[in-house]
Amino acid sequence: MSSTSTASTLAAPAALAGHRQALESAVVRFAGDSGDGIQVTGGRFAEATALSGNDLATFPDFPAEIRAPAGTTYGVSAFQINFGARRILTSGDSPDTLVAFNPAALKVELADVKPGGLVILDTGSFNERSLRKAGYAADPLTDGTLDAYRTLRLDISQLTLDAVKPFGLSQKDALRCKNMWALGLVYWLYDRDRRPTVAWLERKFAGRTDLAQANIAALNAGHAFGETAELPGDLPAYVVDRAPIAPGLYRAITGGEALAYGLVVGASLAGLPMVFGSYPITPASPLLHTLATLGQFGVVTLQAEDEIAAVCAAIGASYGGAIGVTSSSGPGIALKTEAIGLAIAAELPLVVVNTQRAGPSTGMPTKTEQSDLYQAVFGRNADSPLVVLAARSPADCFDTAIEAMRIATRYMTPVMVLSDGYIANAAQPWRIPDIAALKPFPVHFRTEAEGFQPYHRDPETLARNWAVPGTPGLEHRIGGLEKDYDTGHISYDPANHQRMTEVRRDKVAGVARDIPPQRPESGNDHGPLAIVAWGSTYGPIARAVAVLRAEGLDVAHIHLRHLWPLPADLGDLLSGYDRILVPEMNTGQLLTLLRSAYLLPAEGLNKVSGQPFKVHEIEAAVRARLAAQRSSSPEGIER
Repeated sequence: MSSTSTASTLAAPAALAGHRQALESAVVRFAGDSGDGIQVTGGRFAEATALSGNDLATFPDFPAEIRAPAGTTYGVSAFQINFGARRILTSGDSPDTLVAFNPAALKVELADVKPGGLVILDTGSFNERSLRKAGYAADPLTDGTLDAYRTLRLDISQLTLDAVKPFGLSQKDALRCKNMWALGLVYWLYDRDRRPTVAWLERKFAGRTDLAQANIAALNAGHAFGETAELPGDLPAYVVDRAPIAPGLYRAITGGEALAYGLVVGASLAGLPMVFGSYPITPASPLLHTLATLGQFGVVTLQAEDEIAAVCAAIGASYGGAIGVTSSSGPGIALKTEAIGLAIAAELPLVVVNTQRAGPSTGMPTKTEQSDLYQAVFGRNADSPLVVLAARSPADCFDTAIEAMRIATRYMTPVMVLSDGYIANAAQPWRIPDIAALKPFPVHFRTEAEGFQPYHRDPETLARNWAVPGTPGLEHRIGGLEKDYDTGHISYDPANHQRMTEVRRDKVAGVARDIPPQRPESGNDHGPLAIVAWGSTYGPIARAVAVLRAEGLDVAHIHLRHLWPLPADLGDLLSGYDRILVPEMNTGQLLTLLRSAYLLPAEGLNKVSGQPFKVHEIEAAVRARLAAQRSSSPEGIER
């Protein structure tokens, strides 16, 4: 079948719109073994959804074990997408539709499906052996497990084999097409266009036309099944209108990609080449993968032999007049700690990206958490402050990276950017900015030899001179030993060490004056309750607050990008609320900072399951606290 004839068989999705149930939004989750192509399936559905004009957010959920035994719950891979005709802020609380490719996927994911939701099952994968490997004592297809849900029980495996039989594939290769069969069915169910996926398959398998055509045939067969099968009356097809998105050029972007682009643009705005030193680690590696493809923009990438070499290479680059960047996750950041202290002592600009993951030590590498805030703010020997920023979403990583570059070069200090596993791998539509409209912040190197001292400082920022090695007359010592405040020579003088420690502290604290005024994302600047948060909790909190405020509840949402130093006006803003709630995917780290900085009676809402907050969890916590506040107030007294 030629690509032309394939494309011509694709019906226009709008043709069926009149027979479909309209939805404002929907949540779909695909789940199966890693070998089932779950992430590919989800990615294709996300692309088709973006091209349909919906807003969206995704959540790829990888198994923690690299080679978990097939068919076990440890090896389940999932991909969830929330899409709609309105602004989408999260990947969704609970799936409306679950596609489960095997019993293990059903066992792991079923509890999250909405009561009455649709479960699509590949019955061809349900046999005694697969049920036993998944931990089922009885067959969930017959024991009542699925009674609370609508189900579509299809032998997707056999239907796929039938669809691709003309292409002469081995059974193993033929069964690998079943994700495309299921995708075709879900495309029909939610009125998605197959043509972008067909084009992608033709590109991906350009050297194996048999595989390309087999996958396309499976995709079309799944779609045709939905069109022609006599499905039960309680299984309608759906249509989701276009979202009211501002005009512009958009692309789907992950947090890892957005960080990479932001770092490149930030280096350009500073007028500097960038050297990126990194060592592979989950979930930080996508940043290295993306930057390695951007050499044409003055980026040098180094995959070092270990974490320490990676950060030291970045520090050396900054000493040499470039901007050094390094990246890792929590365990790797721990290994980089002494070298980060060197950058603090030498007062060199350095951007450190920490893509957080769950647990101490190896923990759960593919699961998300926000538990490295203490490490970022306090996790070095001696008094060694640096600036800490946090991105709130995949798209926000771009702006956060530029801000990190600006602060690092303006204040001659390391800046740590906190992302996490969810942000790094999730995707959302991103409006591509006009780079020419961004304000440059060019670096000015010291070139005058007369009166040069390496630690003479800018009176406003307290940043020391940046003198590039090899500049005549600007020879100076640098290193981890304490330096004299005036000459830069090695010094063990007690009074000098006191002075140098305090000026490094004051320099970082002074960044607070450079932070825009802190304002609520939504709600009033005073009231009975404010939610204060950081990082990837933004989406579920913003959605929950929108729901609560629509009901008339007085709740505000304050989200922090600058975590150290805290914004200069934050204390005054928080003093206007009776109660402060701090949701975090840790056991209370921002909570500790706020209590210590402002002596506030803030309360924590903590989740350390390796999964993001759900909207209903935030809503329930706010309702409970507002109800408790009303019940404890003297009768008849209103605020």
